[in-house]
Amino acid sequence: MPAGRLSVCATPIGNLGDVTLRVLDALRAADIVAAEDTRVTRRLFARYGIDTALEPYHAHNMEKRTPILVERIAAGTHVALVSDAGTPGVSDPGARLVDACIAAGLTVEVLPGPSAIVTALVASGLPTHAFYFGGFLPRKAGERKARLARLSELEATLIFYESPRRTAATLSALAEALPGRSACMARELTKIHEEVLRGRIEELATALAEREGELKGEVVILVGPPPRVRASEADPDEVRKRVEELIAGGKSRSDAVRAVAEEHGISRKDAYRIAHEP
Repeated sequence: MPAGRLSVCATPIGNLGDVTLRVLDALRAADIVAAEDTRVTRRLFARYGIDTALEPYHAHNMEKRTPILVERIAAGTHVALVSDAGTPGVSDPGARLVDACIAAGLTVEVLPGPSAIVTALVASGLPTHAFYFGGFLPRKAGERKARLARLSELEATLIFYESPRRTAATLSALAEALPGRSACMARELTKIHEEVLRGRIEELATALAEREGELKGEVVILVGPPPRVRASEADPDEVRKRVEELIAGGKSRSDAVRAVAEEHGISRKDAYRIAHEP
């Protein structure tokens, strides 16, 4: 292995006992460790007796620090990259350094380890054969609605990160956009107060709305794929009646058709056809 390289090190998402032996070796062997928050990384270092030099690398300094680190790696420095938790490069600024090193033709090694995405997916009980990670949903309602509309037909479990203070609002938006689906909210994974709630998305939205303001820790929200039944099994009269009810309630026809398709577990195409049959 060449001396000058970037080691991308996955660190625990909560329980410090989850770090791998290979990551510990890399953190000790590196010339410097670029850390998203040096205070967080020092707790890991203290646990395992690591004294490698720490340097901050985060969203607020990555524009300045990236070319400096790339230049140092090219000159032979071994840099280890860590985020606050999990694998660097996934919804964090570490992706910028990885991309820059690849573009410069430098060696990048990725040391696997804990992942909140995979941990939450397996704990959710939702389908795991296909999943989509969407990071953080847009905060603006219009952008969020458009994003969810594009994802609504995806035959996969949808996974999102969220802050505890926005969890209730996001679950409410998901319940409106993806009604009737199985879902899960997981937080504080691998920690003492780990919590995994499972149920219909509407049920979770109601339950978390009542706890708004009390949630703490990083949150992962998962929504199962659209349920599918044969269109012939759907009651045409019920489909048409429900579409008209939603339109009367203020929804556009396209939104009403999409919502009814979700509720009845049929494709949007079939719901549209049934709704417009004489």
